[in-house]
Formats: sequence, C-alpha cells, structure tokens
Amino acid sequence: MKAAVFSRYGGNDVVEVQDVPMPVAGPGEVVIKVQAASVNPVDWKVREGQARIFTGSKFPKVLGCECAGEVFETGAGAARFRKGDRVVMYTSVKRLGAFAEYACTAEDRVYPITEGISFEQAACLPIAGLTALQSLRDHGRIGVGKKVLINGAAGGVGHFAVQIAKVFGAEVTGVTSGRNAEFVKGLGADRVIDRSKDDFTKGTGLYDLVFDAVSKSSFGACKRILTASGRYVNTLPDATILLQVLTALLPGKKARSMWVKPNAADMAWMMEQIKAGKIKVVIEQSYPLDRIKDALAASEGGRTKGKIIVSAG
Repeated sequence: MKAAVFSRYGGNDVVEVQDVPMPVAGPGEVVIKVQAASVNPVDWKVREGQARIFTGSKFPKVLGCECAGEVFETGAGAARFRKGDRVVMYTSVKRLGAFAEYACTAEDRVYPITEGISFEQAACLPIAGLTALQSLRDHGRIGVGKKVLINGAAGGVGHFAVQIAKVFGAEVTGVTSGRNAEFVKGLGADRVIDRSKDDFTKGTGLYDLVFDAVSKSSFGACKRILTASGRYVNTLPDATILLQVLTALLPGKKARSMWVKPNAADMAWMMEQIKAGKIKVVIEQSYPLDRIKDALAASEGGRTKGKIIVSAG
C-alpha cells in the first residue's frame, strides 16, 4: 500500500509517499481502508520531532493521527465492528499511521460514523472537533450567556469552537485576520476582532472564557480581559500546566492546557450537531495522498480556513 513515510525528523523534505506493507490487525485491533484523513498542526510538529517524547526514535514512521473509511479487517477479540462498516479512527500521536491507504489501531479508538455524515466530515472530528468541544465544555465550563473569546477563530479548531460555543448559548467574539472576518461571522460569531489592527488582550471587554485555539497568546497576557472567575484555555501544553496546579484550588482566574481525549459519546454528539445543521465542517482544501507535502505546507502556513483533508480513496 502507499503511505506518507518519514525516516528521520525534519522539514517536508523528509516525507515521501512510498509502498509499505499493509498493517495487520492484532488482538483487539481494527484495520480500515482509508477514504479520507485530516491534517492538523500536530502532524508537522510530529514530523519536526516536537513530539518525540511520544513518537520515539524508531523509524520509518507513517504520518497522520486521524482518518475515516471502511472496516477492512478485525483482530481477535475485536467484536464491535464488521467488515464494511463506516468508521472514523484516531490512531493517536504515539501510533500514527493515518496518512496511508490502510490504517490500524485499537478498537476503542474507532467510532461509527452516523448516517448522513461523510468520510471527510468524520475525519475532521477526533482531533480538531473534539479539542474544541472539550476545551469549551470541560475546561472552559461554557454555558448560556457566557462571554467567550476565541483566538484563531477561522482555523481547524477555531471554526469548530465558534459554532460549538453558539450551540451552548454563549456570546462569541472571534479573533482572526481581516480577510477571514466575514467567514467567522458566517460561523455565528457575534463580534470579530481583526488581529492585524487590534490586540485583543488590550481591549476593554471582559470574558468568562478566552479559548486560545492557536496557542499564540498566554494566560499572563489574557488575565486582564478575564472576569474575576474567568478561564484561559489553550491547546498547547506548556508552562500553563504549572498554573493549573497552582490555581486549581484557589478562587479567581484560572488557566488550563488542553490535550484531546477522543471518546464515543463526544464523537456521537459532534455528528448529531452536524447532521442537525448546527455545526458545519468547513474543508478548504482536499489533496490526494501523493501531494501530502503540499497539505502539510498549507497547514504549517497557518492561513487555512477550516480544515485540510488528504484523500486516500
């Protein structure tokens, strides 16, 4: 089968589409024939070696963390799915392997696709979709009437976050570039701040939650725009983790770093919102597998609206 392989950490030059052996389902595992895979910033960060604490130094590796397709094979003890079932898979940062014609992971990281949801839509959910949901709901404690600011509102995680926040009844301010202002308004944002003209951390408004979907600000910079019990949530574990420990039991403003935990209930919730028309998955560009370098470069450029997809079908 063909797969996006890299044999050392580095830039896009280390990635090649090569013929590699097909994965074989071990006990409790599922192999799918991939139809679509989603590109996320974590993919080029893995390629660069930023996640080597998880990925280690054994090569070659196949890039990619999430994909959707049809069940091809199940291993001993894997009884939830049958051949031909439509599913979405989170292979994880440690295992990788999604940018390929076939992918394999543990059965508990495979989820059914709701009728009416496409492979492309489903492939965008385990990382970007659920990062947005869990950041807002679990870490940000979003609710009706809460004032929420989303930094990076036009991106993969951000465009989901704007829509999810509106589903929960929040008042949403989106921060993005001026060229994406109308796009973010179209997602449901009540107000848009053009980051090229205004520094949102120096504004006069106060927010119950600042969700930094691109992790380009900080708790320190955002504290002044948080309400007395406001929360700052980012998507890149850093020194903010220490602040979590220091502020967890204290009243007042709090900081949280998000690490997504895909699960069946959250996947089903996202698909139901999409099916009901409350959330739309915006896919700006779809690339064939043999153009994986272009897909990674587009993600790394940081100017994409919504999601980037790799088609393996």
